Amino acid sequence: MAAENILQGIPDTTYIPLVARIYVSRRFPEYFHDEKALSLEPAIPTEAIRANSSEYECIASAARSHVIDGMVAAFLGRHPNGNVIFLGAGLETTWNRAGVDTAHCYQVDLPSVIDIRRRVLGDGPDEEFVAGDMFEMEWAARIDAGLPTLLVVSGVWEYFHEEQILAMIADMKAAFPEGELVFDATNSGGLRFTNRYVQKTGNVDAMMHFGLDDPEGFAKRAGCELLERSGFYDDARKLGRRLALRTRIFMYFSDKWGRTLVVRMRLVAK
Repeated sequence: MAAENILQGIPDTTYIPLVARIYVSRRFPEYFHDEKALSLEPAIPTEAIRANSSEYECIASAARSHVIDGMVAAFLGRHPNGNVIFLGAGLETTWNRAGVDTAHCYQVDLPSVIDIRRRVLGDGPDEEFVAGDMFEMEWAARIDAGLPTLLVVSGVWEYFHEEQILAMIADMKAAFPEGELVFDATNSGGLRFTNRYVQKTGNVDAMMHFGLDDPEGFAKRAGCELLERSGFYDDARKLGRRLALRTRIFMYFSDKWGRTLVVRMRLVAK
């Protein structure tokens, strides 16, 4: 069946992160390249979505994936036979870029999202789809917790409250005591900026609640060990003047002020 038919009826907004990765892969392949996303380009309304997305927004989406890719690759270098679990997986294609066939991958999301993911991306090698609410933890029973495990939460926790996230981390610690956790976050300043924009659009269902100003303090509250924190744009800034001045300014201050970051923690503090 043609890709256009497979993807028929899926809302355009579902593709926004994919379109950002396509845009960056086309313009800056030496920085970020997503072959899976590129393969879907003919079936996705890229022009309509790009018309409403700035260069900075596309770079930000790809930069988050770029940083998380590096942390996943480092984990797999240490544990080539381990588990990598993507929670709230959506249409993320990290596993397609990982290029590892010895590890075990689990994509966890709500049943409706898993259905879209299967239609859009298909089943990847050594990849299992798990339909369910990531907060409910039933998905953990499907996974061999005796193996080294990396849990990845990308672009999700911002929409929840800290107490919900800390409760989920406590559950993950019980299920995967030797696990590591990678997640992205924005600080309270970035949260206020984003929510002001969301309020102007009238889309109050998309408000963000979780802002992270102090990763060390958050790790302590979670009873975890902070292993690493990274801004989004160390590598992206090397693209220099190939990027618009506005994009370069936004990237510089985003990293300087901690507006966007990726955090890696050991679930049980040593």
